[in-house]
Amino acid sequence: MPLVTRRTLLQGAGYGFGALLLPVRFAPAGEAWAVPAETLEALQASQLVYISPLKTDGGESHCHGEVWFFWDQGAVVIGTSEGTWKARVLAKSLKRARIWVGDFDRGQKGPEGPFRKGPSFLARAERDTDPATFERLFEAFGKRYADEWGKWGPRFRSGYADGSRILIRYTPEGA
Repeated sequence: MPLVTRRTLLQGAGYGFGALLLPVRFAPAGEAWAVPAETLEALQASQLVYISPLKTDGGESHCHGEVWFFWDQGAVVIGTSEGTWKARVLAKSLKRARIWVGDFDRGQKGPEGPFRKGPSFLARAERDTDPATFERLFEAFGKRYADEWGKWGPRFRSGYADGSRILIRYTPEGA
């Protein structure tokens, strides 16, 4: 009787193939390959991200800014007023941005500001109109920004309800 049967050979090959697929199957969308591990760690620890939209030629816009965020399903999601530059550049079809992760000295935002030393990634921006995303953001912000959420929470809720506040999802390129 042979030590290795056709059945055990096929089962072993199946288990081996399945093991190769495990990282793909369980990796959250976009995280494993589009954002380096150091950046993912910074996203968990940081209170802010620093966003710079990219112009059609790929250069950075002069609009830069730190903003509250939450990491949702492999993307940075922010809430902003409809009239902010972040919303206006999206309306102008400028859908690419560079995201730096960290709380940088707000007084030094020039082209060579300290944000340039932080972890970063390129992302595609889109308006997120899913009410479930807003509810996740609302809950996440309530925990992450608890000291200020008593003031800002009602403004976010009423602004989202009346359409004056929108959500923007920045999905890492390559995700």
